[in-house]
Amino acid sequence: MSAARIGVRLAPRLKASKSVLTITPIAANRIRELTKKTPEGSIQKFLKIGIQGKGCSGSAYTMNWVDKPEKFDEVVKQDDITVLVDSKALLTLIGTEMDYFDGKLASKFIFNNPNVKAACGCGESFMV
Repeated sequence: MSAARIGVRLAPRLKASKSVLTITPIAANRIRELTKKTPEGSIQKFLKIGIQGKGCSGSAYTMNWVDKPEKFDEVVKQDDITVLVDSKALLTLIGTEMDYFDGKLASKFIFNNPNVKAACGCGESFMV
């Protein structure tokens, strides 16, 4: 009986080819304004982005303030701001750009998501 040779090869480190979320400078400025210095002793809040089932196309973006990240939330740090992405929304949001629009009649965050296949007429909901 001859001894068999066993070779072990380590898997190469995986690198993300796309970031989950990129934030435009205009959106970053608006987030900074919303999270301005809070009084001493207060808990720092994080903006958390997620997906919720609603609207005519099936899904809509959600944005909430949270005290701390949950176990599997993705932490997106860009410049001096931190945004959290809900773990359930990660696959839907990969490659998304977060922008901010400030017009005469409305001001809102806009998500330019390359994964969206269809959207409703008003633009509030989408389908992946």
